[in-house]
Amino acid sequence: MAEHESLEFGKADFVLLDNVSLEEFMANLKLRFEKGRIYTYIGEVVVSVNPYRAMNIYGRDTIEQYKGRELYERPPHLFAIADAAYKAMKRRNKDTCIVISGESGAGKTEASKYIMQYIAAITNPGQRAEVERVKNMLLKSNCVLEAFGNAKTNRNDNSSRFGKYMDINFDFKGDPIGGHINNYLLEKSRVIFQQEGERSFHSFYQLVKGGPDSLLRSLHVSKDPTAYNYIRVGGQVKSSINDTADFKAVADAMKVIGFTAEEIQTVYKILASILHLGNLRFGVDGDTTLIENPKVVELIGGLLATKEESVEKALLYRTVATGRDVIDKQHTAQEAGYGRDALAKAMYERMFCWIVGRINDVIEVKNYDAKVHGKNTVIGVLDIYGFEIFQNNSFEQFCINYCNEKLQQLFIQLVLTQEQEEYQREGIPWKHIDYFNNQVIVDLVELQHKGIFSVLDEACMNVGKVTDEVFLQGLNSKLAKHAHYTSRKSLEFDRDFRVRHYAGDVVYSVVGFIDKNKDTLFQDFKRLLYNSSNPVLKVMWPEGKLSITEVTKRPLTAATLFKNSMIALVENLACKEPYYVRCIKPNEVKSPLLFEQERCRHQVEYLGLLENVRVRRAGFANRQEYPRFLQRYKMISEFTWPNHDLRSDREAVKMLLQSCGLEHDVAYGKTKVFIRTPRTLFSLEEQRAEMVGRIVLFLQKVWRGTIARMRYRRMRAALVILRAYRRFKVKSYVRDVNRRFKSVRSMKDRGRSIKWPTPPKVLRRFEEALRSIYSRWWAWTLIKDLTPEEKLQIKAKVATLEALKGQRPDLGLQRSWEGNYLVSWTRYQASSFTLVSSELQRKDKFMRVLFSCNVRKINRFHKAEDRAIFITDRHLYKMDPVKQYKPMKNIPLYNVSACWSCSQPEIHLSLARYCFFVMLCYNG
Repeated sequence: MAEHESLEFGKADFVLLDNVSLEEFMANLKLRFEKGRIYTYIGEVVVSVNPYRAMNIYGRDTIEQYKGRELYERPPHLFAIADAAYKAMKRRNKDTCIVISGESGAGKTEASKYIMQYIAAITNPGQRAEVERVKNMLLKSNCVLEAFGNAKTNRNDNSSRFGKYMDINFDFKGDPIGGHINNYLLEKSRVIFQQEGERSFHSFYQLVKGGPDSLLRSLHVSKDPTAYNYIRVGGQVKSSINDTADFKAVADAMKVIGFTAEEIQTVYKILASILHLGNLRFGVDGDTTLIENPKVVELIGGLLATKEESVEKALLYRTVATGRDVIDKQHTAQEAGYGRDALAKAMYERMFCWIVGRINDVIEVKNYDAKVHGKNTVIGVLDIYGFEIFQNNSFEQFCINYCNEKLQQLFIQLVLTQEQEEYQREGIPWKHIDYFNNQVIVDLVELQHKGIFSVLDEACMNVGKVTDEVFLQGLNSKLAKHAHYTSRKSLEFDRDFRVRHYAGDVVYSVVGFIDKNKDTLFQDFKRLLYNSSNPVLKVMWPEGKLSITEVTKRPLTAATLFKNSMIALVENLACKEPYYVRCIKPNEVKSPLLFEQERCRHQVEYLGLLENVRVRRAGFANRQEYPRFLQRYKMISEFTWPNHDLRSDREAVKMLLQSCGLEHDVAYGKTKVFIRTPRTLFSLEEQRAEMVGRIVLFLQKVWRGTIARMRYRRMRAALVILRAYRRFKVKSYVRDVNRRFKSVRSMKDRGRSIKWPTPPKVLRRFEEALRSIYSRWWAWTLIKDLTPEEKLQIKAKVATLEALKGQRPDLGLQRSWEGNYLVSWTRYQASSFTLVSSELQRKDKFMRVLFSCNVRKINRFHKAEDRAIFITDRHLYKMDPVKQYKPMKNIPLYNVSACWSCSQPEIHLSLARYCFFVMLCYNG
């Protein structure tokens, strides 16, 4: 069962329909298309409906969703089939193939692109250069092959006009190491003729519309496609195709693949030569056939690197050997025109096959030894033309529809064989299913001596003039009684025949069957191109080296070659494990909304999809391996959740189904459990969906608790680490300080030269306190041995230093302060000062002299005079030393500062000195 798809989108697998009928099948297909679900399973088969619009379901995210998953684990998708094929190849070492089928315009080519994209995306995790190269080549080759092998038809703008089967080789690790491309039946008649509303191959229009002017001038080609007869019809068709952009993309892709500049130029020259060939006109002058526009012959000769005379002769004459004699037989105008068209078709076909071979040369596996490198496994991707019914169906449509008959036969055989083998392998009884076996139609076409191809070859080998009517008469004589062949009833007499294909009745016109089957190309053209001086062109025509008189075997006809290639293809596919993509075209107008019921019903019928559902539902609608079944549904039963303890997974599955009451609708194989009806599977899915919600809640609870505990443990661990780190930093800092200051007592400067270590942030205040303690200790070591008088001096100096705030650099800190300096000056001055101070003491009653000194006064007129300052504990006196220290002015100390009220003598001293320095600085 696919996850994430509710029943509003219908059944994701047609096997799960309640009733297997065409009406229910179509209703489910239409519902899913309208809901935007373009893929639906039939077991391991994907049914794809062309959406006719871009859908965002192929990106990298989608690829990751399907990588390594089982089919039923995700909604139906091309990627699921691609992954299943890749897993079978890688895990079981089996060659696999993906067969993409459907009618023209159903989306086969796009499906093959997405499958290639997926395989390229899921391989090579190591990004090795060689593997990347191979993957790039495989993807780029699609672009080149589409340009030269696809065309716009009335049904599809990018219709494959050839069949392609690509083998991708993988090494034992599952990485792509190379590949090989087989091409089938290029519709080369499209080179010279297209039906109304259709175009020739894309390559012509890309060259004409997208080629640069310099290239077109060298090829003598104009930008008007209607100027060339071969592509005139397509040149008048309006299309959404961007030929200019495609030309550049193809040119770049060819360079990436490895085409040389000379090879690319030769491809352009061949395309131009074919365009010019179509414009050749033949006329008649009496009995002589001539070319009416010989200038074109000159252009063709230059482009093909051959002589103009040789080109003209090959177009107008045919060399015939009769015994030893060689003669030139002139063509009629009609024969010349036929030869010209045959040359154009052959040149394009040879060029296309050479391009495929050139790509194979680049991507094929080289120097691979299975004994050394392990087994080389393969995934094949078949993208081949779909069943076609046109207004006028010719030889090409007959071959294409025969190819689809062969593939349908293979599909039915392999599906039935796989089902029967699986039932036998698992020991489950097989119930026979009736189905339409189209072997009878295959035999009608390819049976020896009786089939249509054999009759056609016999007609081509008859001596004399052979016509298409003769071929039709041969068919009527041998196949008139065949149930699937008609040629007379309600058909154009001597022109049409009808074949009842598995996909419906198709009327074919025999006009052109003989010529297309003979595929005659005169040997003169082969020799002409073999003798070209262009080495690339020469390689395309190896038969040209044969002598004119050399006898060769009759070449195989186109029908025989195609039949042999189809038989080889089917044998190649049959030996691989197949996976299928069945493409359906919903409408003819390329609308993303329109679902034409009858058209889709017809495709469902001829693709055998309903028979495929019946085969799948013959016994059991669904089967899964025991481990996978348990992995998906084990939560339903208490005996299997979360893991069982029974003897085997098979016993566990039995217990699970018994506990659900579903054992009556299942069978147990050796490795798988088989479920009979979709109702049982839906019941299991409903129970699983209910339990998944409960399990999710439980897991969310457990996971949220786990996350909370993890977060708590991380926070706790971080806190423990943080605390330990802080302790470590603190201890480191303390140890560093201790180491640095360990011998500080014995140092001469008591550690003043020691640099303090930078503290951690948490210890910054601690460092400040530590520095303060150290400073106090250092100061104590300096003053501990001083006398009281010296200590008093120290205190006064400190007080003065703080008071002046650095305004006086020289304070006499290196000497003792005497205070009363006038007493110690000259004897005469000292005696005069002593008398005056005694008189003032008697008069003012001061107790102590704080300071005395001679000073120089500078007045406001900048005149200097000698003065003396005398400060006691009560007054400040200004004296004149010239007049024997006569007092000039008396200022009480309380007018100098309020701090004079302090009774401490040392503070009085410092303040007195402060007053002195203030007067000294401010001119007293």
